[in-house]
Amino acid sequence: MKNFAVVFSAFILLVGSSCAVIKPDQVGVKQRFGKLASDVEMPGAVALNPFTTKIIRLQVRTKNLAIEENLPSREGLTIFSESSVLYSLKASEAPRLISETGLFYERDLILPVYRSAAADICSQYDAKDMHSSKRGEIENAIRERMAIILDPKGILIESVLLKNIRLPERISESIERKLEAEQDALRLAFVADQQRREMERQIIQEEGQKEMARIKAEGRQQATVIEAEAAKTARIIEAEAKARSLEIETEAMREFNKMLSATMTSNILEMKRIEAFKEIGASENTKVMMLDGKSSIINLLGDPNAVR
Repeated sequence: MKNFAVVFSAFILLVGSSCAVIKPDQVGVKQRFGKLASDVEMPGAVALNPFTTKIIRLQVRTKNLAIEENLPSREGLTIFSESSVLYSLKASEAPRLISETGLFYERDLILPVYRSAAADICSQYDAKDMHSSKRGEIENAIRERMAIILDPKGILIESVLLKNIRLPERISESIERKLEAEQDALRLAFVADQQRREMERQIIQEEGQKEMARIKAEGRQQATVIEAEAAKTARIIEAEAKARSLEIETEAMREFNKMLSATMTSNILEMKRIEAFKEIGASENTKVMMLDGKSSIINLLGDPNAVR
């Protein structure tokens, strides 16, 4: 029974040592008799011979390499910087990275490349540029310079971050004074621009008022001209109407006279004349009548038996 327990324990130990587990953020490379396999083992369980083979694990997730470094500027100043290099490993390049660089790739490869690239890039900029909007430009330039060397070796540089920049005290004071002066200049420029805009607004308003007054004056003048033209036209129409009315009235009178003349025959006229003489003869006053010798004799005394 005791021998069985020993054999069983040895079997369990052998089986356990013949299986390796690779975590989700890792890849593995088998090393057999000191030689690296070209294949990359992905996360999961991996079977191996514990007497001849071992698994070298590499983390492929994004890692942060914190660096404190003194960087030179174009003016020859030394600037203290706290930086971070965010990088990850290419899973397919893991065997090459182990064989060419080893497991201390941060110390032996990434850090020297960063120091060289950062010193070279920062020496092309003024100290104040590291505090201004050019900081991102400097970071991108360092990252690109590092990528030229590290990408072929299986290291992907994701970002370079200049987190804390400390300038010499006198330079910091000078930059602060300059920034304050720039802010004052910007503030004065803003005030001047506001005043200029206000003046332009007032000028536009005055021009608008002048234009409005001119339009109103032209409107009144045009209205006066239209009223005069309308009055003149009304007078002309009224005169033409009166002339036409007089013409129509004259024409009607002429037509009436024509009609009257057509109806007034000689017998009717004689009758009218006799009636008129009778009315005269019936009067009690003395009458003297003068005839032209052509009219009939009328009894001026009103005698009905008188000879005509």
